[in-house]
Amino acid sequence: MSTESTSPTTAPGDTAYDHVYDVVAIGRTGVDIYPLQHGVGLEKVETFQKFLGGSATNVSVAAVRHGHRVALITRTGEDAFGRYIHEALRDFGVDDTFVSAVPGPPTPVTFCEVFPPDDFPLWFYRYPTAPDLLVEADEMPLEAIRDAGVYWSTVTGLSQEPSRSAHFRGWEARGRRPHTVLDLDYRPMFWSSAAEAAEQVGRALEHVTVAVGNREECEVAVGETDPQRAADALLERGVELAVVKQGPKGVLAATRDERVEVRPHPVQVVNGLGAGDAFGGALCHGLLEGWDLTRTLEFANVAGAIVAGRLECSTAMPTTAEVEERLARRDRQAPPNARVTEEAR
Repeated sequence: MSTESTSPTTAPGDTAYDHVYDVVAIGRTGVDIYPLQHGVGLEKVETFQKFLGGSATNVSVAAVRHGHRVALITRTGEDAFGRYIHEALRDFGVDDTFVSAVPGPPTPVTFCEVFPPDDFPLWFYRYPTAPDLLVEADEMPLEAIRDAGVYWSTVTGLSQEPSRSAHFRGWEARGRRPHTVLDLDYRPMFWSSAAEAAEQVGRALEHVTVAVGNREECEVAVGETDPQRAADALLERGVELAVVKQGPKGVLAATRDERVEVRPHPVQVVNGLGAGDAFGGALCHGLLEGWDLTRTLEFANVAGAIVAGRLECSTAMPTTAEVEERLARRDRQAPPNARVTEEAR
């Protein structure tokens, strides 16, 4: 949990800060514009609601809901939506010290269509670039990154310069300390080719201790879609914990000594888009608390399921008490759903 620092220090490129963060995340931010009519295309939707969005932003909010001190590194446009992001982050309790405006591109908006239970097309308005891809290497808060209990990055941040160089500057400063997490979050519309993404992800894996992704993202990262082989390949790249999401088959997590699979937690799906970010924030919580792998994975899996049952992302992130209550209810109804599948070879 949080630890106060009485004498902050800074290095070139640092921004002064007066405490140590449990989680520092870097990556996408923007405004999600979600339809209030479901089962129809955007051309038929009559009313929408806006929410704070962006993967790293949602993970930050999710971690705050579990009681952690969290800072986000990102950029916005110099516009009303940029001001909204600052206000929303503060309302959620996320430190916006490292969120700055950049002249030029507007704050991104993202529209989605909602066709439950498993079709949620996304439409990103962030071309030819977005402010969150204009984070500069010499503006990175390196001291905060070094000291954080968890440093969370996503693959999207590697898709363009100067963000790519900024990410590697942050990893170099951190020195592969636990827990340095890479969300494999591969979105093809942000890349010129899967081969380019694979090259950059391969470089990034040399700097992180935890990798999290679904089977398609693992294929880009390490050329494997089979969950067991994907986990093996990630561990071979030097990560200490590989988490492979298997959709309706649940989640696999592997270290060099242990493998755990958790089957899905049943939920009436409303919008599946924020589930992975809720999983990420809950994973941060388990890592920070020092939980065993089974407990961490079960907790994160249920957190993701809760958000899949809600329309929005950031405001839908559950508290620790909500997740624990859902786990307790599940345990009263059925045996525990995690099992160790094999010892790592």
